[in-house]
Amino acid sequence: MKKSINKIFANLSNLLVLLTFLLFISTFLIIEQNFSFEKTNILEEQKEIVASLTRLEKDDINTAKIQFNGKSTHLHHLISNLRSLYTYDFTGQYILGTQEEYLKDLQKLSELVVAFNDKAGLYYTKEQLAPQEEEEKQKDLQQAFYNVNAQINTLLLKDFEYNQQKGKLLEYILGATFILMLLTVLWYRKRLKVIYQDIFFLYSIEGNKKGYTIFSEEVDAIALRMKRKPTVSDNPAMIDPLTEINNNKGMYTSYAEKKGMKDGNFTSVTILEIDNFSKTNRAFSQEFAQAVLKKIAFTISLHQQATDVVARTDYNQFTIIFSRPSKEQSFKDVDIIRQSISELNFKNDQREDVKITVTGGFLIKPNSTPLEEAIKQTKEILHYAQQHGTNKIAQKRDMAEHEL
Repeated sequence: MKKSINKIFANLSNLLVLLTFLLFISTFLIIEQNFSFEKTNILEEQKEIVASLTRLEKDDINTAKIQFNGKSTHLHHLISNLRSLYTYDFTGQYILGTQEEYLKDLQKLSELVVAFNDKAGLYYTKEQLAPQEEEEKQKDLQQAFYNVNAQINTLLLKDFEYNQQKGKLLEYILGATFILMLLTVLWYRKRLKVIYQDIFFLYSIEGNKKGYTIFSEEVDAIALRMKRKPTVSDNPAMIDPLTEINNNKGMYTSYAEKKGMKDGNFTSVTILEIDNFSKTNRAFSQEFAQAVLKKIAFTISLHQQATDVVARTDYNQFTIIFSRPSKEQSFKDVDIIRQSISELNFKNDQREDVKITVTGGFLIKPNSTPLEEAIKQTKEILHYAQQHGTNKIAQKRDMAEHEL
């Protein structure tokens, strides 16, 4: 059963979208991990600040008050930062469901910090305390420190557990992504290679790949359409045996096959005749004459496009039917052929240089004019051109201007 190229590429497109989505999720989780590391750093910083508040020197009470106020304010600022960072923790909020628990723990930490600051304030802001009262307040401060420290450790432990869960989630996603990518590479590399072989088969449809089995539906349909009619090159009766381009019959058949391929283009008919190279006036040996005809036919073929027809229609005549977007382009391409032929190097049997030129008639064929009639008119223009020199191409307007 043949496969559809359309379905193969549609499935490949969907897989690439899925892989892109998985990579996006993986990247997002990695970015969230960075936020988690920042939260850990903030919690560690809070532990250091709280610990430092228990070690302030009371010798200079004013300095102690300034240090206490600054660090106390910074503690509340860090808690605010923790709340802000959690707004970016979408995995915790929507997948792990840690929002309520985390905010409660953060609120508890905030309350403990307030209590700690109160205890520290009572301890550091009073200048004179009785020994017993100072000892009680120091114990209260120490207990408040333990409470804050314990809550921070709880948050650190839970954050570590959350990160482990996120790490497992990231591991699963990356594993699935790798497996999908590996399967995509192995499966579609083979598929794309076979599709390329199908396309190459179409490219060489006239070659010797007779036993090839087509893989895809679309290429099979195209191949069937291409084989509905034999090409002109398959029929020796349509080919000039010397130059291996169309003969007169092959020209008409090829034109009938190709005339509808580019409806919007202009069709031109050109007849080129080799100057001083007639069948009756044999100035050269047969071997030399055949070499000239082959080389000129090859030169013309170099300028042939898929919609063009070239043929040898007489002993020393070549007919060229071009399809071009403009009249000017058609004439320009034909004149380039004339110049290329005039620049060819030929040597006769005596190894002497021989100059070969062509003279031509050029006509833009109206859509309503049959090819036979267009060729007849082009021959009249050719005859006019030969009466007024060689190595030139005349157009219908040249005849009209001469008559005027």
